[in-house]
Amino acid sequence: MFNRDNWSEIIEALTTNWFRTLLTSFGVLWGIFILVILLAAGKGLENGVKQGFGGMATNSMFMWSQTPSKPYKGLPKGRRYNFKTGDVAAIRQNVPNLRFVSPRNQLGGFGGANNVVRGLKTGAFNVYGDYPEIIQQEPMDITSGRFINYSDIKDKRKVAIIGEGVRNDMYQPGEEVIGSYLKINGVNFMVIGTYKKKGNNNGDAEEAQKQIFVPFTAFSQAFNRGDNVGWMAITANDESTITELKSQVFDIIKSNHSIHPEDDRAIGNFDLHEEYSKINGLFVALKAVAYFVGILVLLSGIIGISNIMLIVVKERTNEIGIRRALGATPWAIRGQILMESIFLTIISGMAGIALATGIIALINNQLDGMDTSEMMFANPSVDLGVVITALTILIISGLLAGLIPAQNAIKIQPVDALRTE
Repeated sequence: MFNRDNWSEIIEALTTNWFRTLLTSFGVLWGIFILVILLAAGKGLENGVKQGFGGMATNSMFMWSQTPSKPYKGLPKGRRYNFKTGDVAAIRQNVPNLRFVSPRNQLGGFGGANNVVRGLKTGAFNVYGDYPEIIQQEPMDITSGRFINYSDIKDKRKVAIIGEGVRNDMYQPGEEVIGSYLKINGVNFMVIGTYKKKGNNNGDAEEAQKQIFVPFTAFSQAFNRGDNVGWMAITANDESTITELKSQVFDIIKSNHSIHPEDDRAIGNFDLHEEYSKINGLFVALKAVAYFVGILVLLSGIIGISNIMLIVVKERTNEIGIRRALGATPWAIRGQILMESIFLTIISGMAGIALATGIIALINNQLDGMDTSEMMFANPSVDLGVVITALTILIISGLLAGLIPAQNAIKIQPVDALRTE
């Protein structure tokens, strides 16, 4: 219950020596400031790293064939084999909870020979044979035209979607792209769309914009790939993880290609979900470190407040003795000291939160005017839960800081207190 006399007494006690109070409160202010800044910086780093994934389906893996390391059923080790379109159908049919199974073929690559020609211009680009769902596994913004659809797959249409980097290299500024033709390894493909990849593509954002996507069936026909599949992008449904399901996928491939069941080197894979989980674990650890460091710094401020409250109790020994002689209960004395401690702690802490919030707002204001798509740091912030946690820490800290001084205060006997000068 609000008591004006009590609060007037609290404010008077804290402002009697305002410079001492200011120095004492600075420890708490600095501790909570460091805590909020560390948490915001960790969140900014987390946002930047996750932004680098560009909205990719993280519950995915990429799988390719390698040479078996064990002989099996009369077949030697070290032989070469290729995934087939029949493997894709078998995986879709026999492994539950898979959202996408996308066969892929690839032509060219960075540092390779020029494989794309348009008029007098040539270039070396990655060319992918894909199915329409790949855009949901590796999200991209279609800047003009459209992406591959199943009519293109069914009719084996020689159409292509090119990145903004390809457009800049092979076309003049302002030149119409849609409906034009590119010659890929001697085969003409009509451009039906352009795209821009999201994220920083693991630090290689420029190369990500220099890719060309064509229908998987047209790619296989044009470049004599038959029913071969270069590699696969496989995504699981949300209720399962690809890490749990990939062993079933491997078993099907091993069965179809007569690979020893215990040969773990015959199939290469990159488990994006597993790597993403490791990154999430890293940020959980960083958050724990931020809380640990922030609380340690805050603890030094709390110790300062506790020491000052002990001095205040000592200075007010006569006053406490008079109040005890007039009938004040031990709880009333204890409550008064605790309220002073909590009030000073919360005011100092809220000032620290406000200062940290201002700094974070200034940083975000600077970042808003920059292109953060290729940065590993974006939108540092703290949510309401962090603020509530900080307030809870402050209240508990205030109680701890005032506990010892309050206990000392109620131990003072009225007769002894009245004798003290």
